[in-house]
Amino acid sequence: MTIPLDTLADEILDHRFKGLPPDAAGRTVRDLAAERRDLWTGGFTTPVLTLSAEAVRHNLTSMERFAGRHGLAFAPHGKTSMAPQLFQRQLDHGAWGITVAVPHQARVARAYGVPRLFLANEVVDPAALAWLAAEQDDDPVFRCVCYVDSARGVELMDRALRDAGAGRPVEVVVELGVPGGRTGVRDAAEAAVVADAVARTGTLRLVGVAGYEGEVPGADAASVRAWLAGLCALAADFDAAGRFAGVPEIVVSAGGSAWFDVVAEVFEGLPGLSRPVLKLLRSGAYVSHDDGRYREVTPFNRVPQEGSLLPGFRLWAQVVSRPEPGLALVNAGKRDVAYDLGLPEVQAVRTVDGEVRGGGGLSVARLADQHAFVVGDVVGEGVPEVGDWVGLGMSHPCTIFEKWPLIPLVAGDGTVTDYIRTFF
Repeated sequence: MTIPLDTLADEILDHRFKGLPPDAAGRTVRDLAAERRDLWTGGFTTPVLTLSAEAVRHNLTSMERFAGRHGLAFAPHGKTSMAPQLFQRQLDHGAWGITVAVPHQARVARAYGVPRLFLANEVVDPAALAWLAAEQDDDPVFRCVCYVDSARGVELMDRALRDAGAGRPVEVVVELGVPGGRTGVRDAAEAAVVADAVARTGTLRLVGVAGYEGEVPGADAASVRAWLAGLCALAADFDAAGRFAGVPEIVVSAGGSAWFDVVAEVFEGLPGLSRPVLKLLRSGAYVSHDDGRYREVTPFNRVPQEGSLLPGFRLWAQVVSRPEPGLALVNAGKRDVAYDLGLPEVQAVRTVDGEVRGGGGLSVARLADQHAFVVGDVVGEGVPEVGDWVGLGMSHPCTIFEKWPLIPLVAGDGTVTDYIRTFF
C-alpha cells in the first residue's frame, strides 16, 4: 500500500531527531515547519545538519536541463539520500524513476509511491524476489528493472520467482563490469551466457544492458569512453542476435556523478537499434552535491556551459572548549560528520553576538567520536571562542545523509522551511 508523502509531516517529534529544538517535542513535523523558525534563534541545538533550499532547487533544475538537452532519461540513485521527499522532487523535475541498490531501498521507494525503479544489483534473495513479484502483480503500472550478471544468479532468481507464483516477468539487464572492478560480467562472451540463461526462464525478460563506468580502474575520460563504447556495442550485438525480441524498448544505462558528460557523449553516438532505446542516466549525488569529492569531480567543471551544482549541506557545531592556544573543540565528530572521503572544512564562524565571518585560516585537524579539533593557520589567531558556532562543509553526500534522520531545509535568510526525512 502506498503511503501518502504528506504523512511524513504527521510524524511526532521527539528525542530521536538530533539538532531539533527540545521544545518541539510532541509537535508534528508539519506544525514545526509551519512555525518557520530561525536557525539561529529558534532553539536548534548543536550539532545540527542543514540543507540549503536554494541549492537543492538549483541542482534539481540543472540536472533536469542536462538530461533533457542530451535526450537522456534520468533515474537518480536514491541510495544517496533515501529521502522520499527528495525522490518526489526528482520525479517532479522529470526523472523517469529512481535507482536503488538493495531491496530495502526499493521497499522505501515503493512505500512512498515511486512508480519505476532501476535496481542496480542482482537480487537472489527469495524473500526479496517474492516481495518484488507481489508488488508487480498488485500494480500493473509499476516497473522494476534489475541487474543480472551470472547464470547462477539467473537460476536462483528463476527458482525463487516460480516458487512465489510470480505472474508478470521481472525485467532484467545484463550488467557489464570491468576486470578488477565490482559486479558485472567481464566480457561479451560472459554476457551472452547470462543472456542465454535469461532466455531459458519464463520469469525473467531481458530488456537491455547496463553498468557503472566509475568502476573502471584509474578512470579517466579515455578509459570511461572506451568502456561505454563497449556497453553500446554489447547492446547492438544483443539486438542483432534478436535477444530483445518482443520488448517495447531497449534499456541502455550507465552514469554516476563523475562522468555523466562522457555518458551523454557516447550515448548520443549509439547506433540505431531495432526498437526505441531508453538511454538511462543514474547520477545521484547531484541533489545535494558537496564540498569535497563531488565538488572536485563533477563534470560541470569540464563543461561549465552545461550547468553547475551548488553544495547544499552545512553542519553547524558549537565550540565547547579552548584548552590550548590555537585549538578549539566543537561538539560534532564521527557520529555526526561524514569523513570517509576526507575531513570536513571550516566554512563559517558565527559568534555569540551574531556576527558571521568566513572560515579562512581554520581547518579541522582530526575527529573524535563527538568532537572535531579546529585549528588555525597561525597559533592563537582567529580560532573561534567558546560558544561560537562553526559551519562545516563535508564530502560525500551518501554518508552525510545517512547520519541524520531528519534534516532542516533552510532558506538563505536562515528560515527553516521544511524537514527532510531519511530512511537508512
